[in-house]
Amino acid sequence: MLGQRLKQLRRERRMTQHDLAQQLGISASAIGMYEQGRREPDHDTLIKICNYFHVSSDFLLHAHNSSSGELEDIIHELRQTMLSQEGLMFHGVPLDESDIDKIVEAIHLGASLAASRHKGERKG
Repeated sequence: MLGQRLKQLRRERRMTQHDLAQQLGISASAIGMYEQGRREPDHDTLIKICNYFHVSSDFLLHAHNSSSGELEDIIHELRQTMLSQEGLMFHGVPLDESDIDKIVEAIHLGASLAASRHKGERKG
């Protein structure tokens, strides 16, 4: 699953394996092996990949689809929808990919806060 998701995320950003490898500070051959399922990234590299693409390790490692209600998948689809919108604006202000990434980060933060609150309620 990791290989398919990694390839999907990389292609959505129109990046080559070499481009992604440079961003992550690893070799292009490592990216190729991850995508082919011939090798798994170590923990630190997995975290770098997740941070770069603004996704959770659960999203990368496990097969979910948005019909399952997995928020990570829904957030990913929302990001892709926003990126595909020509001339996307918020209150008349054009949004670029950086702005969209900030929106996604804000959603992740809100979801994390909600999950933390619910974990606390279960313990108490």
